[in-house]
Amino acid sequence: MKVLLYFEGEKMLEKSGIGRAFDHQKKALESAGIEYTTDAKSKDYDILHINTYGLNTRKMIQQAKRQEKKVVYHAHSNAEDFKNSFIGSNAVTPLYKKYIVSLYSLGDHLITPTLYAKRILQSYGIQKPIDVVSNGINLAQFKPDAKKEQEFRAYFNLAAEQKVIISVGLYFYRKGIVDFVEIARRFPQYTFIWFGHISLYSVPKEIRKIVQYDHPDNVIFPGYIKGDIIEGAYSNADLFFFPSYEETEGIVVLEALASSQNVLVRDIPVYEGWLQDKQNCYMGHDNAEFSQLLEGIVEKKLPDLSKNGWQTAQTKSIQHIGTELKNVYEMVLS
Repeated sequence: MKVLLYFEGEKMLEKSGIGRAFDHQKKALESAGIEYTTDAKSKDYDILHINTYGLNTRKMIQQAKRQEKKVVYHAHSNAEDFKNSFIGSNAVTPLYKKYIVSLYSLGDHLITPTLYAKRILQSYGIQKPIDVVSNGINLAQFKPDAKKEQEFRAYFNLAAEQKVIISVGLYFYRKGIVDFVEIARRFPQYTFIWFGHISLYSVPKEIRKIVQYDHPDNVIFPGYIKGDIIEGAYSNADLFFFPSYEETEGIVVLEALASSQNVLVRDIPVYEGWLQDKQNCYMGHDNAEFSQLLEGIVEKKLPDLSKNGWQTAQTKSIQHIGTELKNVYEMVLS
């Protein structure tokens, strides 16, 4: 069995969650002993595993069908998480939905990362079989490391006693960036850092203003940072606060859990089945609740749930995902 992993526009999307999911797929297949290629010109494969939605994607599927290859489509996105992102995204969401449904329907089998995402695809009327497979997490990469934590604090010139709250995501309203900044205004004694970047020309004026200047002095937007600094931030911060309104999974939440970090998220359906309020994370519904919970976590007035969160991350290891992908591939070929 050999798999062609196809990722159109890799350079453009490498900093996104889909980009990280693609990297996890490669590692997962290696861990499961599955031979794969990323060479789109290759004809020596049994399964085409599609990850993106560009103009060449349909051609790749049609070519695979002509060669009687099986097609697995990884449904990383849907119309719900396309809303409230780029300029004009809400206006074109109906067209986007029609477009991705037409593409997804070309696959022999679909994979999506959560039960919630599967239900959305089924609500679109897609009749193809759909399996739920997490995007997974590289546990070794996010294991707390004192050296990485020191690099993080030195990079931002943080005093030893300074309390820090972090989040990671693109500059989208959907990600909760407006709420993140509003909460920061209520806690000038804490430092808030939002990691992530996307061209400010592509987002609405309100978001552009927030990132450029309309935020309090205790908020930092360092852009896209990878490696030791952000990995040190995940484990060294006092809290990972992710007020996103819509996700298909939330790889950054998995990264925080794997870092033995306390996590505060919005109570939304995507976390059903793997996150549980006051068990392995904290959940809030609005900024009033977020404020109360955030202070309680940072000041250690609430129980530390990081160990429980870490245990949740273990169930979504790269090795585990490799086994699940292998099962899907074997099912498709049979």
